[in-house]
Amino acid sequence: MRAWQVHEPGEPVAALRLEDVEDPVPGPGRILVQVLAAAVNFPDALLCRGQYQLKPPLPFTPGLEVCGEVIGTGEGVTTPAVGERVVGLSALPHGAFAERTLMEADSALPAPSALDDTAAAAFYISYQTGWFGLHRRAALQPGETLLVHAAAGGVGSAAVQLGKAAGATVIGVVGGPEKAGLARRLGADVVVDRHREDFADVALEVTAGRGVDVVYDPVGGSAYSGSARCMAFEGRIVVVGFASGVVPRPNLSRALLGNYTILGLHWGLYARRSRPEVLRAHRELTALADRGVVTPLLGERLRLPDVADGLQRLADGTTAGRAVMLPD
Repeated sequence: MRAWQVHEPGEPVAALRLEDVEDPVPGPGRILVQVLAAAVNFPDALLCRGQYQLKPPLPFTPGLEVCGEVIGTGEGVTTPAVGERVVGLSALPHGAFAERTLMEADSALPAPSALDDTAAAAFYISYQTGWFGLHRRAALQPGETLLVHAAAGGVGSAAVQLGKAAGATVIGVVGGPEKAGLARRLGADVVVDRHREDFADVALEVTAGRGVDVVYDPVGGSAYSGSARCMAFEGRIVVVGFASGVVPRPNLSRALLGNYTILGLHWGLYARRSRPEVLRAHRELTALADRGVVTPLLGERLRLPDVADGLQRLADGTTAGRAVMLPD
């Protein structure tokens, strides 16, 4: 089969090589999956650079998120069965930027029937992260104000939709007029182009000086520091990631005097430590997808040979929505 391989860490366009490799073999508790579509995520770029928290042995195939059809099972696997369509995480070092991949059987979930392969591939990580960030960590309530950074990106776009589904007023922060249009399509009540306006000033104006109740921040850097300026009493900042490349240093005296909370969110820990909650989230998210309330914001559709260039564009911050690979 064909698969993208990383032999030495580096930028995606330099580190990735498309090669012919042997099909992976599912060991005990694993399934072999024909890749129907694989989402392109920022952590895949970190994997290529050797900067992700998981460091698979070299060479490896990146591609964390997949929608696929089960075509083989390892010892002890009774479900999912061969022929079922599933979504979830690949089992590194056999990632999803390939024609076939491996998954842990107990982590593979039924693909939502309302979503085609492309949308289903982009559904799992972003919406699980959003659900845990907004509901489990921040306890977002109807009528509250939610500010979402990178609102036209993969993680941010899911948070916009989930915030609206929860009954919040959503302020989406984006970079550029094209992304502003996408955020409006997603349902954001107020959209701020950070290149043209100070989002903290806008948030304070929109809330009549009260500030925002919840901030969803996958960016870090100046996005975080600006958010700290517009927090409401008993507000919550959910730290999701640092796509800007700058890890902020929170001013704890400001958090104390402003009486707001800083919440970390590492969704992967829930996947490993709280499986029942992940299953519960998947059921609720699938129900929202069935009702048409949430639908992944799709950007580029890539063929297998285009993955390295597409992942590099995502790493450089020039994409909008979710890029998804569709094998030839």
